[in-house]
Amino acid sequence: MGYFDEIKGKKILITGGSKGIGKDIAIAFAKLGADVMISGRNAQDLEGTTNKLKEFNLNSFYEVADMQKVDDIYRMVDNTVTTLGGIDVLINNAGVNIPKPALEVTEEDWDRVLDTNLKGAFFCSQRAGKYMLEQGYGKIINIASQMAFVGYIDRSAYCSSKGGMVQLTKALAIEWAKENIKVNAVAPTFIETDLTKKMFNNKEFYEDVLKRIPLGKLSQPSDVTGAVVFLASDLSNYITGETIKVDGGWTAI
Repeated sequence: MGYFDEIKGKKILITGGSKGIGKDIAIAFAKLGADVMISGRNAQDLEGTTNKLKEFNLNSFYEVADMQKVDDIYRMVDNTVTTLGGIDVLINNAGVNIPKPALEVTEEDWDRVLDTNLKGAFFCSQRAGKYMLEQGYGKIINIASQMAFVGYIDRSAYCSSKGGMVQLTKALAIEWAKENIKVNAVAPTFIETDLTKKMFNNKEFYEDVLKRIPLGKLSQPSDVTGAVVFLASDLSNYITGETIKVDGGWTAI
């Protein structure tokens, strides 16, 4: 039996799974034979990614859901359990960032970032945790950020949301450890995706980011996916409450 063979047939829900990191994670699990449900707000994007997933595993589906709406979250998780026949792994990947100077952040900006990134992750975990507690096992993996550990300009709301996610990871890990539910997080640095290309067109910003990363280059989605697959696998069965930083050494300075 090879590494990650046990992932075949696992029931996995990935929020924000139609683009960027979420899409890369979903494809990796489909290639490993996992049954995958992805969620997001855009049905067209979700359908396109699901068609790609079906090239590797026909048991791939999608649910349209808004992480700011608890009713949507509950319906999404419930439908995942019904469609896949259970839920073994939840990956809280859906997130949003509204870069603004602190003095310009509106209440609407704050609520959108915190509700999507932190509130959404909590209620996804709560609903999935209900099923995991019933079955006596499960894994929850939160996609946090290095911004949970360091500050950066124009990201007061984002840093707050991701810092909260790291603490939420610890709290749930402690509460559910005796029930054999492992809760961990992955904290990436800036990642090079189609969604971030416009941001990195700002040469000054790009150079500032690179000088803070000892490895001297941006992260790729696959760098994050590797950590997520590890945490979902049996290789990490004695790890809980931990956040793996995938940041090229940024936070080691």
